[in-house]
Amino acid sequence: MIPFDNAHRAVHYPPDRRFRIWIRPSVLTILILLVAVPLMLAWLEVAIFGMPYIASSSASIEGAMSGPHGFPVWIRWTHFFNMFFLFMLMRSGLSILMDHPRLYLNDHCTPGTEWLRFTPLKVPSDRVWTAKDDARYISPMVSTPGYRHTIGIARAWHFITVYGFVLTGIFFVCGLLTSEQWQRLVPTSTAVFVDAWNTFVHYANFHFPPEPNGFYGYNALQQLAYFATVFVMAPLSILTGMAMSPALVNRWPRYAKLFGGRQCARSIHFLMLVGFAGFVVVHVTLIALTGLRRNMNHIVLGVDNMQWTGLVLGLIGIAVVVLSWIAAHYISWYFPRGLQHAQRAVTEPVRLVTLDRLIPQQTYTREQISPRFWPNGKMPTREDWKQMEADGFKDFRLKVGGMVENPVELSLDDMRAMQAEDTITMHHCIQGWSGIAEWRGLSLQKLIEHVKPRPGAHVLAFYSFGDSLYGDAYYDTQSIYNAMKPQAMLAFDMNSAPLTGVYGAPLRLRVENQLGYKMVKWIERIEFIESIETVGKGEGGSNEDDEYFDLLPNI
Repeated sequence: MIPFDNAHRAVHYPPDRRFRIWIRPSVLTILILLVAVPLMLAWLEVAIFGMPYIASSSASIEGAMSGPHGFPVWIRWTHFFNMFFLFMLMRSGLSILMDHPRLYLNDHCTPGTEWLRFTPLKVPSDRVWTAKDDARYISPMVSTPGYRHTIGIARAWHFITVYGFVLTGIFFVCGLLTSEQWQRLVPTSTAVFVDAWNTFVHYANFHFPPEPNGFYGYNALQQLAYFATVFVMAPLSILTGMAMSPALVNRWPRYAKLFGGRQCARSIHFLMLVGFAGFVVVHVTLIALTGLRRNMNHIVLGVDNMQWTGLVLGLIGIAVVVLSWIAAHYISWYFPRGLQHAQRAVTEPVRLVTLDRLIPQQTYTREQISPRFWPNGKMPTREDWKQMEADGFKDFRLKVGGMVENPVELSLDDMRAMQAEDTITMHHCIQGWSGIAEWRGLSLQKLIEHVKPRPGAHVLAFYSFGDSLYGDAYYDTQSIYNAMKPQAMLAFDMNSAPLTGVYGAPLRLRVENQLGYKMVKWIERIEFIESIETVGKGEGGSNEDDEYFDLLPNI
């Protein structure tokens, strides 16, 4: 275990580390039927008709004159790098999942409506239970970086390695389509489905079907499995990941609806992880059972013989992958700032020219407002805030200063008189939950025009009455570019009523192209500054400083 100090140990290594998987009974019944029905049909077929006949595929006959033979070097190397990147994505994805260990089929994320959860805890109704309270511990043995509340570091690994995964996949598919190798994976006849079923019947009855030499071709079930992994699961995993982007969803809401909504997309994204894990288990098992040395020579050396070299080199390759997990663990904890900067260097330029350019325009109806909106963050403990809350924030004055020509102090009544705006939008939390709420507040564009920033002012710094995770006063920043976008506002009402303390009174920020942690609650003051380097630790916010979050979380 990493030697944390007391503050970090209390967060990352809590006393309650229980793990439990709960599945809604109706969903569990469907899953059992999806497994049991094909098995029962396979057993019934053999009991009545006997084991089905499987004809040899001409493409898999050793020494055949046609068809793709062997595995060229580009397949062998993409196979290795795909394994490397896929495992890192799966491990970091598990850490991200455990920061909100519940999966839903609705965008409201109302407690009790989840179909799957990885926590023994039900959300209590007798006290405030925040999304941060709901996060769970996960062992670093199975995830990167592991422990609890490590989503910033996990996202860094996830978004760095997804580039490698996508580029490897593009290279592989291009190689397939420009060579005969596509014939291994792409079915050319509907007969493949009959042959695949017959092959499954053999496996289901614990009999090996006639196994082709994989150096020359695959059986029908293998072909469909590889095709689904490369051309269905991988693209679907990428597309559902994109459907969790607030910038994308709030610009093109129909995109998320293709998958049933933002939370359905998150559920599908998780199911793709399960699918990849299941594929790996079955794939490795069959490799071992059908001739380990020969199969390893195929994919490692590109030869069809029984020498030991391929197995030895293959095991070394697997060891390299495992060592990368250990290295990633120690990099995460001993060099987190470098990892954060590496992730920013790799991903931010792409976001700046793609997601960050999108203009939020999604709105919802009052009927679509979530019945419960997850609270989050550490409520202020300062006596001045408590006194103002008790008086309905009548004496509150928002101080706006810094690099402006017209510094101001505004009461809530002052802001209400400045042509307040209304919007109903979906909140996207970095932890994974979402919720729809109505907001009324002062447009940031109007505020910016009113205070008149000086030349050189490029950033707004928002300071909170509340504290960050490790106890310092919470703050975050926004570029003036994003603050000027539609729906960006200082909200003082939520769902047609004044903000309550739990949800950020007296003011909370709304910037609808980004994740929720950028939307500071309990705002005390705003300063216009030249750059993020002049405040805090220079990373752009409390979470960016201490939890290594993204500076520009459009996804």
